[in-house]
Amino acid sequence: MSTDSETAAKIRFILSDVDGVLTDGSITLDNAGAETKTFFVRDGMAIKNWQLSGMGFGILTARNSNVVQRRAAELNIPIVRQGFSEKLPAAKDIFEELQLSADEVCYVGDDLPDLPVLRNVGLPVAPSDAAPEILEAATWIMQSPGGRGVIRELVERLMRASGTWMDYVPTG
Repeated sequence: MSTDSETAAKIRFILSDVDGVLTDGSITLDNAGAETKTFFVRDGMAIKNWQLSGMGFGILTARNSNVVQRRAAELNIPIVRQGFSEKLPAAKDIFEELQLSADEVCYVGDDLPDLPVLRNVGLPVAPSDAAPEILEAATWIMQSPGGRGVIRELVERLMRASGTWMDYVPTG
């Protein structure tokens, strides 16, 4: 089994599901049919720091949502793929587009559509409340449940292991 430092040294890109990872999996529809989602602010800070450190971040989700597009724009996430119920072909297209090997990619997922991608990346990660099959496939299981800091915990762990986390913690 690799140490965190060995694992972190290989990872250059995090690809994440949305519902159940960046959100708690709840989908709220109002009477007019407008959708709302709740994102955890510390995940956003972690994504920004990860990108500032020279690493990449992307979103891959089975659903289509204007809310996701808006959040991605706020965080300057350049890779956003929505509407892919079969995620592995889309993930492989992203790897090819970014000239990444699967070993350089971390994927974070929580439910069955994520399983093929998790089985084909260097670091498969799951929130603590993921489906049993996902927990079994994950190399790292975060202590946080979906929508409550999974990405923050992951990024902090990777950056601490590579010695870069403190570069983004204000002093004084």
